[in-house]
This record gives sequence, C-alpha cells and structure tokens, in this order.
Amino acid sequence: MRNFKSLRPEIFALGNSRFSTAAEPSSKQNPPRVPNLIGGSFVDSQSSEFIDVINPATQQVVSQVPLTSNEEFKAAVSAAKQAFPAWRNTPVTTRQRIMFKLQELIRRDMDKLAMNITTEQGKTLKDAHGDVFRGLEVVEHACGMATLQMGEFVPNVSSGIDTFSIREPLGVCAGICPFNFPAMIPLWMFPVAVTCGNTFVLKPSEKDPGASIMLAELAMEAGLPDGVLNIVHGTQNIVNAICDDEDIRAVSFVGSNMAGMHIYSRASAKGKRVQSNMGAKNHAIVLPDASIDATLNALVAAGFGAAGQRCMALSTVVFVGGSKSWEDKLLDRAKGLKVTAGTEPDADLGPVISKQAKERICKLIQSGVEGGARLVHDGRNIVVPGYEHGNFIGPTILSDVTADMECYKEEIFGPVLLCMQADSLDEAIKTVNRNKYGNGASIFTSSGVAARKFQTEIEAGQVGINVPIPVPLPFFSFTGSKGSFAGDLNFYGKAGVQFYTQIKTVTQQWKGLGSGSGVSMAMPTSQK
Repeated sequence: MRNFKSLRPEIFALGNSRFSTAAEPSSKQNPPRVPNLIGGSFVDSQSSEFIDVINPATQQVVSQVPLTSNEEFKAAVSAAKQAFPAWRNTPVTTRQRIMFKLQELIRRDMDKLAMNITTEQGKTLKDAHGDVFRGLEVVEHACGMATLQMGEFVPNVSSGIDTFSIREPLGVCAGICPFNFPAMIPLWMFPVAVTCGNTFVLKPSEKDPGASIMLAELAMEAGLPDGVLNIVHGTQNIVNAICDDEDIRAVSFVGSNMAGMHIYSRASAKGKRVQSNMGAKNHAIVLPDASIDATLNALVAAGFGAAGQRCMALSTVVFVGGSKSWEDKLLDRAKGLKVTAGTEPDADLGPVISKQAKERICKLIQSGVEGGARLVHDGRNIVVPGYEHGNFIGPTILSDVTADMECYKEEIFGPVLLCMQADSLDEAIKTVNRNKYGNGASIFTSSGVAARKFQTEIEAGQVGINVPIPVPLPFFSFTGSKGSFAGDLNFYGKAGVQFYTQIKTVTQQWKGLGSGSGVSMAMPTSQK
C-alpha cells in the first residue's frame, strides 16, 4: 500500500527526459507500475499480468498498468459499498464544496494533467488542455447539484394528505472509459455521480490511465472521503466483472460500438442502469452559400483535430452542388498542418493511439481507393523527423465517396475526411439520415430557412448550425442517438443527474388523534 505522492515522481513527473523526447523504443526494464485505488489508498496490484502504457509518438514505455485481479476488484466494490451509507447522508452542500475545491485543484494542475495526456495519448498539448477543460466544466456544473436534485411537492392532494418526490442516490456506480479523452470522460462520470451521493468504481482505459489516477488524487485532496472513488484496471475480464457484480447499480461507458453493445446487453440483463456512448459518423452538409473561409477552417479543425480520434470528429462532408470548388482549398489547408509529437510547440496533429489503430486506418483508406474513391491527399506515408517510430498519419482527403464503401460505413477514427456530393439539400439530408449513427451533424450555410429545415429533419442527437463540433456545455446533456447511444438517460446535465438518482415519492397524512372514522375497505381515492 502506497501513498500516491510517492508515485508521482516516478510515473507522472513528465518533464523527466525519459518520458518526453526519445525517438527509439524504450529499453527500460522496470517501468513504474500504475496502482489501483481501493478504499482511499493507492495499492500495488498483486497481479502478475501488466500492459505497457506506450507513448504513441516514441513507442517508449511510460508505465505498466495491471490487469486487476478479481479479489482486488471485489475489494474496490466493497470499499465503495461500505462508504455509501455515510456519503449519501453527507449534506449535498458539503458534497458541492468538495467539487468547488476539486475544480480549483484541476485548474492548479492543468499543465501537469495536459502533459500526462500528451505523453500517454499523443494529442497536442493545446488539445490536451481542452480535454481537461471540457471535463472541468462538468465539475463546475456539479457544484450546483443541490438545485439539480430538487424534488417536487403538492400539498393537499386529498383531504389532509400531501405528496412529494425526492431524488436519492443509487449506491455503487461504475464507469468504463475510452482512450481518446483521458481526463474529460472520467470527469463526465464520477463528479456527477458522487455529488449525487453515490460512490464510484472507475476503470480508465488501459492505454492511458495516468490522468484518472491524477484526478483521483486531486479529488481526495479536495476532501472526497476514502472509498467514495475507487480505480481498477484491465480489459474484458474487468469489464465483465463490472457488468455482473450485484452491488453495482449503474454503469457508464464511452467507447466503440462492439464493446458498448456488449456492456449494455450484459449489464442491463443484470438489472443495472446503463448509459453507453458509442461510435459515430458525423456529417457536415455544406451549401453553396456557406462562408468559404469560416467553413474551410471548421472542416479542417473538426476533421483532422486530435488526429480524428474524437467521437464527434467531423469525418464526412456532403457538398451540395459539387465538391470540386472546395477540394483545392481543403487541400491547401491540410498541407499546411504540422504533424509531429504533441509535445512540440507547433504541433497541429499528434499520432494515433497505437500501431494497430494506424494499420486499421490505413486499411480503410485503401479500401476507399479500391472502391473508386479519389485520393485528394494521402497522409499514410508521412515520416516525422525525430519521431520515426511514432504512429503518425497525416491529414487524408478522399473524394467521390459513396455510401456503399467500407470507409464510409465504418468509423475510421483517424485524420481522414470523406467528401460526398448531393444535388440538393433534401438529398444531402437523406444521405445523412440513412447512416446508422446519430451522434452529431452540422450544416454550413447563410440561409436561415435552410438551417431550420436541416435542424428539423436531420436525425442526429446534436446539431450544429455553422458549428462543426456541436458538443453541448454541461447544463445541457450529451445527446447522441440512433446507433451512437444505448440507454435512456444521457451523460451530464439534467439527464446525467437523473441517471445517477432514483425518485422516491412520499405520501403523508397527519390527523388528530381523535379523527378516526372507522375502517374503509374501498380503494383510496382523492374524492371526499
């Protein structure tokens, strides 16, 4: 059992040269090991199986994450269960104050968190700061939890009888996180859950667990009691354990469709609440009257930013009236982007997460070419000086893409922009709506009439009008739909509070001691 502060110099002092700039794969024999968090203590796993956490720009092993044993997982759930009674009875104002302190500490350590994310995940430092900040906004929203949890009251629903409803926490909840937002997604989950009065078991991505560990340390520094937040690690076995455990009441997941539907089906079958954010194929429709420079900048940023590894990446553009007049300008902007390690100050795109991810992306690009798409710009063979071993793919543009191509049907999750064409807005909307996913869709136009038609007819949960990535701020909810979401209640906002709470309705009657009128065997009603 170790205090985390003793781990930080080993694992997270990322200014250390052995974490930041080496171009060759690491030869270090004993990289630091990422601990579990169980009952308020950072504990070395007794597992003999570990996964290397690899810097995708250098292939250097940053740390090793354990495959948490079943006994350790049970201990984490038990710690959460034991912490729940006292935590649920902690005043909501006290829980809010902990969130106030947590957001202050996240701001204090923003640079350290961003550097860890860039080292483990690969995104640029600027983008890593955005990753942390979008999660921080959810923490800020949780600071107003008392208002969000207010119930309802109706006096005198019948003679002398009042009815009111209250929101109560569920108990132990769990979160399963993806690799692409190491700070934002955990912060979508546990701050809302614990401020509602639940306790939490978090499983970070095995590819980049460092930010979750750092956030947990900050949460405890902010005053979160022992056992309220616990962290375990692993892959399929630990995911299945979360789905099956009888003490876990709700599961939050963000990731791929295959994993998301497995988790939704398995956990739901055990009677758990599940919210599962999954894959996407986000479209933009560009009308001829769109502002040229603003639209081009939006398409490039949303299509290639974070190396395309966003569930709200704008991966497909439908040009109404033809794409040729836009392609040359898109090409110029794509060529101007700097692909290099995320720690470099002028980086626009970092690497993708793994060699396997790069191979899959290249395969989907090739399938498009073989299917008849026109390769406007090819970023597959890029070599980054000083980082020759990195998982880099440059901005890639495929044009003349059709809906039957594999590159269109599959979520690429890389810096690849697909260009399609439509003769009219109606045809473009039908193209978008035929796609199985429904995370987001945008339109670029100067016509209010066209924009209103689009927002009414488009079948996507999040709509942008001249906005390329329409992710709502936390006082709304992240409302992906269709094949991009499984469950009934979305992440954060009012829906997030509803997900992590259950309603109890109380009907009460107070009468004087001598007011009895005998026994009535009839169904109680509000009639006198």
